[in-house]
Amino acid sequence: MAPTILIVGATGNTGRATVQTLSKLVETSRTFSGHRLLALTRSSKSSVAQQFAKLSHVEVEEFHWPDITADWLREREVTRAFIASHNQPNQFAEESTFHLAALAAGVEYVVRISTTAANVHPDCKAYYPRTHWAIETMLSAPEFTNLHWTSLQPNIFSTFYLSAAAELIKKYRKTGNQEPLQLLASSDGPVGVIDPNDVGIIAAHLLTQEDSSVHNKAKYVLNGPEDISGNQIVKMVEEHIGTKVENVTFKDISFVDQMAAASQESKNVILSIQHAPETAWEGRCTASTTSKEILDLAAPKRTPAEVLNTLLEE
Repeated sequence: MAPTILIVGATGNTGRATVQTLSKLVETSRTFSGHRLLALTRSSKSSVAQQFAKLSHVEVEEFHWPDITADWLREREVTRAFIASHNQPNQFAEESTFHLAALAAGVEYVVRISTTAANVHPDCKAYYPRTHWAIETMLSAPEFTNLHWTSLQPNIFSTFYLSAAAELIKKYRKTGNQEPLQLLASSDGPVGVIDPNDVGIIAAHLLTQEDSSVHNKAKYVLNGPEDISGNQIVKMVEEHIGTKVENVTFKDISFVDQMAAASQESKNVILSIQHAPETAWEGRCTASTTSKEILDLAAPKRTPAEVLNTLLEE
């Protein structure tokens, strides 16, 4: 068996581009050309997983990642790993167990997906950024010195930020009728939303750096190439439908109530998600905050307009 780069969450938002980009980078790398890429998925029969199996150096394995142990990693000769965890209330327990197993197995380097940098602090009102803060704090402890790691702190994904706009356009084209446009964005607040594919591309470039110590313990801020406000989203919608948007709501967080109603978790915890967009509304999540190292390594390229066009094709 060859030394292995593990991709946890391979078929998710950021994992897909990570696998695809790694396949290209490994193919042309003198250091990593002998490595295999192990794409972990919940279903090896999914269309995305089957596409992965056709890529150079990629093998697909169906496995529940929270069950990963140090022995499991050793058996597969994992030397580097990518992990895009869920953000459920038990995230810390499951992701920290993965990192502990990586440490025990002698994994050299882990690239993980965090969340919006402005929220990652111990007194964030939303629960899941506190989890990311706790994981990053744990990894920074002396006990984890032998495990190199980088935490990517991407802004809100443009696919989510623009999904309501895309749905209105699609329905209008089909029926000629407008439904209310409910946007998470504030009317004027500029936000550097980022395409999750750009995040995956960055992760792949990091995983194929010869010297991981250069990025060890780094927490990099990731934004898209340009800012967008709610008013600008409305303007894009109007350009696509050829008429004025009749009814728009900004700062719409009604989806959080729906999540809380459907969840078996503490309602108080789930409802705290409604505070997550506040830093964006305050103008603290602009494209200008992107880490210089990211701009030098693999600067995000996909604009909101390009992402919206892609959503309209789906």
